[in-house]
Amino acid sequence: MADIKKIISNTRAYACLDCGKCTAVCPVARYNPDFSPRKLVSGAVAGQKSDGQLWSCITCSLCEARCQSGVQYTELVKEMRVEAHAAGESGQCTHGGTLEAMMHLMNNENLEQNRLGWLDNNLKTSTESEVLFFTGCAPYFDVIFADLGVKTLDTTKGAVKLLNRIGITPAVMPNERCCGHDLLWAGDTGNFTNLAKLNLAEIAKTKAKKIVTTCPECYQALKYEYPRYTGNTGLEVVHISQTLAEAVANGKLKFRELKKKVTYHDPCRLGRFAGIYDAPRAVIDAIPGVQMAEMAHSRSGALCCGTQAWLNCGSVNKQIQTERLKEAAATGADIMLTSCPKCQIHLKCALTDGRLDKELQIQITDLTGLAARAVAD
Repeated sequence: MADIKKIISNTRAYACLDCGKCTAVCPVARYNPDFSPRKLVSGAVAGQKSDGQLWSCITCSLCEARCQSGVQYTELVKEMRVEAHAAGESGQCTHGGTLEAMMHLMNNENLEQNRLGWLDNNLKTSTESEVLFFTGCAPYFDVIFADLGVKTLDTTKGAVKLLNRIGITPAVMPNERCCGHDLLWAGDTGNFTNLAKLNLAEIAKTKAKKIVTTCPECYQALKYEYPRYTGNTGLEVVHISQTLAEAVANGKLKFRELKKKVTYHDPCRLGRFAGIYDAPRAVIDAIPGVQMAEMAHSRSGALCCGTQAWLNCGSVNKQIQTERLKEAAATGADIMLTSCPKCQIHLKCALTDGRLDKELQIQITDLTGLAARAVAD
């Protein structure tokens, strides 16, 4: 109970006014009447580690953005999951537990991987550089989700191509592990911390001072959670959209014309968590011929892609994803852009649902991949 009291104090749960504004904006509550962010707060205050709904929260932080009392709902959920995990509870793993098993396998200290098989001769990388490109799990996603037509490696290759174009030859790690983000949000801090230490040991070999990543969840883990669980890393961590926007502003990066109408989906970890809204849009605006159309909910009010940490994805999550896809289709855009490989996976998964209307068959692709295709020759 002492740990729960500390969590309540640190996340300002006692400040909850029970006004219901969090529930009013919660995507899960909209389709699941048994779920409510304030119910989770009430349960925590009552000393309840889990009521079964703790794992249904998609940690999108819309509730936190709306709360006028400063209750840190998402941090509360994360820390309560740690307590629940310690008590032997867990959420329901999706995709047969494949992703969770992969993360646990990567905790093997003696693991040897073929992490760099995606590189080709046109991409310049190094074993040592002041700038490290953190690949993330894209090499595995493309295999696991091949039936969805997922091509997250296009983003990875595009990122290196763009970095090369602005004069950066990044280091890449042959034995990089999963960043551990999903283990942390599933309450497994032990395995998360071990992954962090293994990755930091590999990063040290590259002599990198700055890390660039295309995945907002890798960004969140490397920038904020690694220092929290392992101490100050001394590393600067940026999302690729920030690097590209800076290069555009400095005149180092120019694009050829692409005649496309696009809409942009703000990932939760990049948007509400990190406050990065302008950089992706600056890149889009810099591509001649591209017409940008905002969805009904964008920036700090953007809807989530519907699920998190490969946990508890069911009918409610599909309804959230369908709502988001309808917003994208309503803009008349040819392409729905995002800056998160997992958003791409979750939304493409929803598109494979045969119950969806045909007008929702919008193309979904990553901004980095599009920018790479538009690089001027």
